[in-house]
This record gives sequence, structure tokens and C-alpha cells, in this order.
Amino acid sequence: MPVFQFPDVQVQDPDFARRVRDSFDRQTIMGLIGARLTRVEPGEVEIELPFRDDLCQQHGFFHAGVTSTIADSAGGYAAFSLFPADASVLTVEFKINLLAPADGDLLRAVGRVVKPGRTLTVTEAEVLVVKDGREKACARMTQTLMCLTGRPDMPQAG
Repeated sequence: MPVFQFPDVQVQDPDFARRVRDSFDRQTIMGLIGARLTRVEPGEVEIELPFRDDLCQQHGFFHAGVTSTIADSAGGYAAFSLFPADASVLTVEFKINLLAPADGDLLRAVGRVVKPGRTLTVTEAEVLVVKDGREKACARMTQTLMCLTGRPDMPQAG
């Protein structure tokens, strides 16, 4: 059963999935922490992050900053998937509730559009921690994003 209910979404760019994946690849922070984009649908994106010791806080759990980082990107790319081809995305604000320690082998962030808009889009993201094959919600984010029309991402370095 879906955790979120979200509105009918209108895809403005039929090549949205490639555009989302290309933009994700330009986020060097995702490569630094080892996050991977695992699913891209209109208005919904999933990001996974395998456990590493260097992503932890003092108790050995995933750090809240790491949890927030993948939640922000999951929600941001969910919104971005509905934007025009010549646009980019920028987070305006977010609030995250940490529901339980992120103690596990993997984090999975699922971002979904709640309210699409021409300039501002509202999303929600749920972060699940997977341990011994069992999932548990560890964080929930509400987020507002801005559509920057006519301002594409920077080219990939390289």
C-alpha cells in the first residue's frame, strides 16, 4: 500500500528520466557518499545508500546529515521529473523529522510530489533503513522546491 497519495502528474519532458539521471550524476556529493539512483518515475524518485563506517555518527548509525542529503535529493528529483526540459531545480526549504535511529545496512529515500506548481513544488520524502532484510521508517521530510526555468544544470566536469 502506498505511503503517499499524490496528485495526477503532468510530464512536460518525455525525456525526463534521462535528464534526472544526468543531473544526479552531476551531483558530486552523491558520488562522494556512494548514493545511487534506483528508480525514476514521473513525480517519484528513489535513492539508495549502502552503509559505510565513514557515513556514521558517534553511535554507529547513519548520520542525520547523510539521511537528510538523500531525502533532499529524492524529493528534489521527484519534482525535477515534472519540470520542463530547459529547467533545473533548487531546494527552497525542507523540514525533516528523524523518527528512529538509522541503524542498518542500507538507507532508501523515496521522494514524491505532493503539489506540483509552475514555480514552486511541494514534495515529501520517506527514508527507510534496511537491516537484516527488514525495512523501518527512520525519517520523513517535507520540502519546497523551485523550478528555475531557462537555467539548465552546469555541464558535467570532465
